[in-house]
Amino acid sequence: MKKLFAWTMAALLLVSLAALPGYGQTAQDVVKKLIDAQGGRKYLETIKDTTSTGNLELTTMGMSGTFTQYMKEPNKMRMDIEVMGQVITQAYDGQKAWGTNFQTGAVEESPEAQGKELARQAMGNDALLNPQKYGITYAVKPKAKLEDKEYVVLEQTNADGHKTTIYIDPATYLPYKVESTAIGPTGTESKIESYTSDYRKIGQSMVPHAIRQVMDGADYLKITYTKITFNNNLEDSLFAMNK
Repeated sequence: MKKLFAWTMAALLLVSLAALPGYGQTAQDVVKKLIDAQGGRKYLETIKDTTSTGNLELTTMGMSGTFTQYMKEPNKMRMDIEVMGQVITQAYDGQKAWGTNFQTGAVEESPEAQGKELARQAMGNDALLNPQKYGITYAVKPKAKLEDKEYVVLEQTNADGHKTTIYIDPATYLPYKVESTAIGPTGTESKIESYTSDYRKIGQSMVPHAIRQVMDGADYLKITYTKITFNNNLEDSLFAMNK
């Protein structure tokens, strides 16, 4: 389940060189505007951890449930999902990934491919504010038209070569769609498209409260956040694997 861990933007369409932001805007300029749109560097630096709760619907499986997600800077993540009376956990403790085996109920270390995916999901605000520390680079791409509206497009490349494409609403500088690949339920790589909406202000930060996820062209998951809070003094032990 993809966290929406990598928000970035690009330049507005030039109608006039004098009237709009420069066409030659660099990716660095765009990331700065993204940071400003989300509350600014100084404010984001004050967020040390995030706790989110909400509801989810696994569209293709006809199942629904609830979840609680914990994030701690710079690279810890845990999600507890309750569905069909069972709690499934996925987590990354900063060094290794682990989770609940849905079939056996056992807690075990994640396979290598899934572990890399969870490590990417666990990246927090520090990766956005200081991408060079993590070997993350950005490139501005040609704009794309989605549902009769043009979006600016930015490509993020992680140190391991994994790429994520972000489609940004030029009116708000907030992401509308994030496109990437991830390990699906069958253990194979799938194309994932995540559509974010219902942005609300939490503190000084704009945060999406609804996500619709499409896997390999079919609706797969819907997430609705009911509560998001910052700085709950989460302990490192929360993210550690306990069998």
